[in-house]
Amino acid sequence: MSNYKSELVGVLGFPVAENPTIVMQEAAFKDLGLNWRYLTVEVRPEQLAQAIRGVRAFNMQGINLTIPHKIAVMEHLDDIAPDAALIGAVNTVRREGDKLIGENTDGKGFIESLKEASVDPVGKTAVILGAGGAARAIAVEMALAGAKNLIVVNRSQERGMELVDLMNSKTNAKAEFISWNGAYRIPGETDILVNATSIGLYPDTTSLPDIDYEGLSASTLVCDVIPNPPETIFLKEARKRGCKTLNGLGMLVYQGTIGFKMWTGTEASPDVMKEALARAFNV
Repeated sequence: MSNYKSELVGVLGFPVAENPTIVMQEAAFKDLGLNWRYLTVEVRPEQLAQAIRGVRAFNMQGINLTIPHKIAVMEHLDDIAPDAALIGAVNTVRREGDKLIGENTDGKGFIESLKEASVDPVGKTAVILGAGGAARAIAVEMALAGAKNLIVVNRSQERGMELVDLMNSKTNAKAEFISWNGAYRIPGETDILVNATSIGLYPDTTSLPDIDYEGLSASTLVCDVIPNPPETIFLKEARKRGCKTLNGLGMLVYQGTIGFKMWTGTEASPDVMKEALARAFNV
């Protein structure tokens, strides 16, 4: 008997047209012979509650959330995983029976990409630019993975201090907040620098985080969470100063493989996902 029904997952965001997740997830479905589809859906903030009702009505197996929905979605779900609750943001929703469960795979994906670059967070000092959803996920997972010192640099003091207080009260890492006013000079003892903002994201690819690039140390691993474009001006500036760099594709792929397993119960090939993204970005 033929079965023409596809299982549905996808991503909700605004804007979302440039989000490349569909490329790697559809490649993984095809690789494993799964009749699944990944939908890229533009949802304005005021439409989010209706969109989640739609996820339920369509019996979708899960969903990704991107800007600006990672925090707002939490009130529309049935349960939140403990680490996602600690982070205070959800980027992945999975179905469990009739319930929608909020998870966060961003930080876990970042840690996996660090491991691929042969960098162990244990005992390291990290500077994180930004304090939004991605920054929170990365900071929490870095702390849980054994990072010693975390410096959060952000323009909004309230949001930055909230993240630092969370680190200091709920993890063993020592966290500090720095107000981002003018060009920030990276401390010389920094092991890992992460741009966890959307500065440089397509289409505004000429924007640069406001830091003192002359202050970068060649011993610092410089990371960007932005997947599109993979090679940002931020990373190019870091390489000019002898830094090793890590682009956002690794984090995107590994958080995607974790979400894929949550939805399908099957392991996706990171290599298949990476190759699909490389073709899409001509890298």
